[in-house]
Amino acid sequence: MKKVFYLSTCNTCMRIINELDLSSDFHLQDIKTEAITQSQLENMRSLTNSYESLFSKRARLYKELDLKNKNLTEEDYKNHILKHYTFLKRPVIIFNDQIFIGNSKKTVASAKQALDE
Repeated sequence: MKKVFYLSTCNTCMRIINELDLSSDFHLQDIKTEAITQSQLENMRSLTNSYESLFSKRARLYKELDLKNKNLTEEDYKNHILKHYTFLKRPVIIFNDQIFIGNSKKTVASAKQALDE
């Protein structure tokens, strides 16, 4: 599978997509206009160690809902991501059986290396 979950309104996501120079067989899914399905999220989860690793603690709603002071379970993380796109750490790049989550320099460099192999 070759897929990127991103926000078209996010400059960082767009910069990373441009930097990676993705081939035309990648499917780009703007999570604001095309919501993440439960099966897509479960597929992402199968490639990583937890729903928490897919969850963005930088989201404005995270602060507004005071989630940092709640003891969230894996099911909570999953449900929040499914309820509102802002809770997905972005971008999520799936390349074959590898997943790259977020916009850290290390993650982007790893994705770039995997794509260049």
